Amino acid sequence: MRALRDKLRSAVLAGALFSVALVTIGCARDEVRSEIRIPLGAGGVGFLPLMMMREFDLIEKHAELLGRADLRVRWIDLGGPAIMNDALLSGSVDFIAAGPPAFLTLWDRTRDSVQVGGVAAMASLPMYLNTRSDRLRTLDDLSDQDKIAVTAIKVSIPAIIMQMVAASRYGVEQADRFDRHTVTMTHADALVTMLSAAGEVNAHFTSPPFHQREIRKPGIRTLMSSDEVMGGATTFTMLSTTARFRSENPDAYAAVLAALEEANAMIRADPATAARVLIEADGGGGFTPDEIVAVLEDPDIEFTTTPQNVMKYATFMHEIGSLDRLPDSWRDLFFADIHAAPGS
Repeated sequence: MRALRDKLRSAVLAGALFSVALVTIGCARDEVRSEIRIPLGAGGVGFLPLMMMREFDLIEKHAELLGRADLRVRWIDLGGPAIMNDALLSGSVDFIAAGPPAFLTLWDRTRDSVQVGGVAAMASLPMYLNTRSDRLRTLDDLSDQDKIAVTAIKVSIPAIIMQMVAASRYGVEQADRFDRHTVTMTHADALVTMLSAAGEVNAHFTSPPFHQREIRKPGIRTLMSSDEVMGGATTFTMLSTTARFRSENPDAYAAVLAALEEANAMIRADPATAARVLIEADGGGGFTPDEIVAVLEDPDIEFTTTPQNVMKYATFMHEIGSLDRLPDSWRDLFFADIHAAPGS
């Protein structure tokens, strides 16, 4: 178990802890900030709220309503949890968006330093394990000839989900049982591999809209979803920042949260416009507007600031040793501004 814990920590942190020393330098100024910096994240449906906030200047709008007409937002083309963790800890950015597992590791490691906390959830959506192999029916059927594409081995949402399945069937000591079958690929590259039926990858743990494109091809089917394992809707992406930024820049913080709420409302009310924004921001990805609208209208996809099932991730990660501290509730992970929400 110690070996599993150490592998998980090193894969997630990837040097981020060494950046803590830079926080004092990067955040030396105590004056109210006139510019905030936010990475756009890895792209895709889960990061659409950020794209809407940028497209319609929603943060600037709400900042002006709060008397901060001077506030400007610099959007940064940056994605990947390890890179964004480094950026937040060094003071190079003010907010980051990532999945709950990456956030939980950062929360755990900074409780006695910069105290990274959750601002709010951004989107809840399932991920799907698709395969083009006739032989695979469950994860237990995996053999040495099977490879599953995930965005990051051991620490991504799909990797954690498969560790949960392994632990439930074979015990916590074998939580990493399926890790050896995973390989790192972007969703776009894995989609091409699945559709072409070329290469060793014969399964892909993916998210919308890549999932919808894959299952349209005859011979590709879904083995399981993350919602099945988690027992319901689960936060896919969430926004976080440091306690220092929140306390020193309350108006900017409030403007970001209000903008996120409005962005989610806009997506729900006008999926056609949201689809256009997503396609333009992500370069199209080969998807038509109608395809993206259908994805956004999927009842299993919810754009909400309410955290869902985040504590289930935390409990499991503590159980296998990748979190030192187990929060008492989801409210320990998020700042007080959304504590009235019916989170989990």
